[in-house]
Amino acid sequence: MTELVNLAVALDERYDERARAHAIARIESAGCVVEEREGAGDRVLAWIDLVFGGAWSGEAFVGTNVVATREGTPVAFATYAPRALRYRWLRAMAVEPGVGVFGPFGVAPEERGSDLGPSLLTLALCGLRRRGCATALIGGVGDEKLIAYYAHHTGARIAERYDRQRWLAQRFRTVVMASGEGANFESVARAAASGKIPLEIAAVVCNVAGAGVLERARTMDVPGLALSWKRECESRALYDARVCDAVAAFEPELVLLLGWMHLLDARFVATFDDLLNLHPAFLPLDPERDEIGMPDASTITAFRGPHAVTDAFRAKSAWIGSTVHRVTASVDRGPVVIRVPLAVLPNEGEDAAYERLRAVEHAIVPRAVMLWVYER
Repeated sequence: MTELVNLAVALDERYDERARAHAIARIESAGCVVEEREGAGDRVLAWIDLVFGGAWSGEAFVGTNVVATREGTPVAFATYAPRALRYRWLRAMAVEPGVGVFGPFGVAPEERGSDLGPSLLTLALCGLRRRGCATALIGGVGDEKLIAYYAHHTGARIAERYDRQRWLAQRFRTVVMASGEGANFESVARAAASGKIPLEIAAVVCNVAGAGVLERARTMDVPGLALSWKRECESRALYDARVCDAVAAFEPELVLLLGWMHLLDARFVATFDDLLNLHPAFLPLDPERDEIGMPDASTITAFRGPHAVTDAFRAKSAWIGSTVHRVTASVDRGPVVIRVPLAVLPNEGEDAAYERLRAVEHAIVPRAVMLWVYER
């Protein structure tokens, strides 16, 4: 569908306390334990990212969640009343009195077709009714089968429509900053050229003369600018100012850091409102955390800094991953936009793992760009 719709569900007596108790009983009869709480634990959030592609855990993190687990392993979840989301489709009906937001919602592939999904759906809608909501809004649905699912199980009706093509018609002026071979730049540039993401790449800025990204930019007819730092004749402050001024000259609406290996100063971060960085590690949603729980209930370090994959292998971590986050003055601690964990295979070397991680990066950067677009 090129269209996104908002669905409305009347929170009538179908979602009263009796319905809530019945939904819990059905979940328990399926051999699951159900938990309802603000936010969610690390393991659940990481499982959401592993199974559903990386964008939903941030919404679950700021909402109330009902989670079904079997023998300690998550198998389904539903989020309701997420706070402070900025998506375009949550700016009209969603802010009206008496309307509560439902979603995201996901069921493990092996559990689909069972009663587990409808039961969790009911339980979450009961939670909104408990909060005094008269209507639930299921926002940003773009799949006909999912619309039919909600209509069948809740009587949901289409309340608002949004044309995604209109959002893709505006192209946002973007500067890519990179220091290496530029595989992620090329992936983004091709997505932009094909119309999959609404970017106009104004330039590539690179701090390494002769880096492969500059050649890739040349072959794709994107202006490339090399800004090397000659430490023996230029201070760090002067170089940082030169980088900031050079990027600002392109008047970007978005700056994408795709393998940029020079630490940006406070002035740069303050100059540009929209900075997204691709980091090769699975980072916590809480920027203050330095450890993170994983889908298998293990805990790993939040590998920040320029050598995240190498650091993960030195620590013998069972997991690596990739995160796109907003850039702040604190290194690799900006708000997460999307993240995906990747399990290290038995006897796998660092190079082989990094090659598999590249495929993850190529998938999540365009999705992060679209999430950024949806928030504008």
